Amino acid sequence: MMEHSPFRMEWYDWIAWTAIVVQLFFVYYAVRNYRFALAKYDRKTEPAYRPRAALIVPCKGLDARFDSNIRSLLEQDYGNYRLCFVLGDKTDPAYERLQRLAAHQPASNCTPEILIAGPSTLCSQKIHNLLYAIERLPADVEILAFADSDVCARRDWLGLLVWSLRRPKCGVATGYRWFVPTRNNLATLALSAVNASVAQLLGNSAFNHAWGGSMAVRMEDFKRLGLPQTWKTTLSDDLSLSQAVKKDGMAVTFVPGCLGASYESTTWPKLYEFCRRQFLITRVYAPSTWWLGLGSSLGSVLGLWVTAALAYHAVVIDAPHLPLYVSVPIAFFVGHVIRAILRQAMIVQLLREHAPRLKWAIVADVLGFWLWSIVLLGFILSSAFGRTIRWRGILYRLVSPTHTEVISQ
Repeated sequence: MMEHSPFRMEWYDWIAWTAIVVQLFFVYYAVRNYRFALAKYDRKTEPAYRPRAALIVPCKGLDARFDSNIRSLLEQDYGNYRLCFVLGDKTDPAYERLQRLAAHQPASNCTPEILIAGPSTLCSQKIHNLLYAIERLPADVEILAFADSDVCARRDWLGLLVWSLRRPKCGVATGYRWFVPTRNNLATLALSAVNASVAQLLGNSAFNHAWGGSMAVRMEDFKRLGLPQTWKTTLSDDLSLSQAVKKDGMAVTFVPGCLGASYESTTWPKLYEFCRRQFLITRVYAPSTWWLGLGSSLGSVLGLWVTAALAYHAVVIDAPHLPLYVSVPIAFFVGHVIRAILRQAMIVQLLREHAPRLKWAIVADVLGFWLWSIVLLGFILSSAFGRTIRWRGILYRLVSPTHTEVISQ
């Protein structure tokens, strides 16, 4: 009977209760972010608040739906803003496409210009492009806004970002991306699901980090925090900006209305390269965030499968407090499902016009959460080793947050 079993479960009582409480907290956090996103995504801005803004878009190659993405940036409802597209060289296929799009744009509130920055030697090509454009801006620019060419922005995207910066405590306003599959193969569905779980962490929170594909900062703060000097030898624009802003006591403000659709399809090798790169950059530039991600991911996977195994063993030996042990894996399972449903319900509201393309991604996320959590953990673990990444065809070594080596163009 029980007294002869080598299995001892008394030590497990407090662990079981702790695990259940933690899962309840994660669900609470997800609900909180869900409500925040729905309450803020359709917020109206004050047209009278329109400081002079410059929107800088670094480009390299042709992303999926490149034309529609660029048009969304050309047609921002903001008044008179400056729009700069920046490339490394004129041989880039995006150069001629940008010229054609700019020439045929309807009457708008901006006059776009296309800049050629040349190759980078000390920082990432993206940051080199950004600095090149910033150095050529007129003195009356008050707001720096940044967008990536793989994201489609709504018409009031720029206005929403700038509106958040009216508050002095907001150091940087940011949106994020949501991958919309152009092909429903397993790797692309995994990309959408893994990215969705990261996007769900953004809200009214001190844990926010800016995302370089959709962010804005006051020019005054950008210079005061020493970002022009920091960026000259670094790789990550958004994480270095986030760290500087937080160190100064200001906040990274998430703007739900600036969460944009990014149409994409991928393969497993490309997915691995992308995710490892993202997490490796995080490990170098925001190590505390990387460790937090590793711990939560490891706890998520082990919490579900290890507690399920222990619950099964408890049933076999008819252990005391059996309902408690069985309830732990159930709590993990239900918690995961609720969070998946919440993030997908959120995005259907935020990206209504793109929602029809998300049908299979929604199903895959809700039903396959257990698989994607394992995939995510594998990517995070892979980023624990090495310092070399390939980004848009260029090989870099991340020596430190302030030192980047360009290995090959």
